[in-house]
Amino acid sequence: MTGAATPASGGPGAGDDTSSTGPLAPVPPQCAPLVLRGREVGVDESVPGRPVRPVVMAIVNRTTDSFYAPARQLDDGAALEAVARAWSEGAAIVDVGGVRAGTGPEVTPAEEIRRVVPFVERVRADFPDLLVSVDTWRAEVAREAALAGADLINDTWAGHDPRLVEVAGELGVGVVCSHTGGATPRTDPFRVAYRSHEDDGAATRPDDPRDAVVQDVVATLTAAAARAVACGVPAASVLVDPTHDFGKNTWHSLHLVRRTQALAGLGFPLLMALSRKDFVGETLDLPADERLEGTLAATAVAAWLGARVFRAHDVAATRRTLDTVAAIRGDAPPAVALRGLA
Repeated sequence: MTGAATPASGGPGAGDDTSSTGPLAPVPPQCAPLVLRGREVGVDESVPGRPVRPVVMAIVNRTTDSFYAPARQLDDGAALEAVARAWSEGAAIVDVGGVRAGTGPEVTPAEEIRRVVPFVERVRADFPDLLVSVDTWRAEVAREAALAGADLINDTWAGHDPRLVEVAGELGVGVVCSHTGGATPRTDPFRVAYRSHEDDGAATRPDDPRDAVVQDVVATLTAAAARAVACGVPAASVLVDPTHDFGKNTWHSLHLVRRTQALAGLGFPLLMALSRKDFVGETLDLPADERLEGTLAATAVAAWLGARVFRAHDVAATRRTLDTVAAIRGDAPPAVALRGLA
């Protein structure tokens, strides 16, 4: 090997925050920590210093028609196998849904409860350390799921049922506050447009006109999170989710990934549900079963910019992506560091 030796901890000037071209941008701050069931989620107890890593929320859909076919697990055995696999691959949370998010055949509240609640009970019994989330917008489903052992209610339709957050506060579970631009459950966006609020003192017209969607998301999530806290949900158990694709076109969703840092600064743990979504598919012109690489690219950007929780179909790939980003950011050490040292 030729060339001058450099410090063992890094290359020339390691640790400096300046370069020949000026100051280097700092690593973006991480969003607020997530606490569920009385513990901070993502803390690695096996490593000295207890580093906090981003969290994977695995998707298990108790449906026959979800947009990504491998995630359809209405059969109990297949669904439990999916949970076991997610747990072994590094998921800290499993998100159980009983209704397809998009358009499709009607699923009554009673049928949704039948699909979800007994399964939540089984997961809680078989995987006591795994956190359980339930993806629903209905307060009656949320109540039954929480009583069955769910730790988190993932309200992907932005408080369409205003009683849901009250249930979360009453029963002591966490809640996800989302943004849909006013869309009603199980509808697809059509020619959605967002305008900046010139008369809003806290949300002045952005320099970048694309930031109008960011304004709307920030305002909606801030108000929803405040109501959740007022209903009794601890702030550390209130996740905020910009909810890519819901009430948004592809340009909107891409810009929200680009502006992740603004969302990470809201003071609440930030959830990103990016997995195999249409904005990834349209960016690459690919169907759902070919969107993994695009999903992981968006995941890496959002993780670098401070997001903490990632809802994912592909747990192992997402876990590895997040661990790599955490090491690059300096949030957690590499699993092994022998090269050049041993």
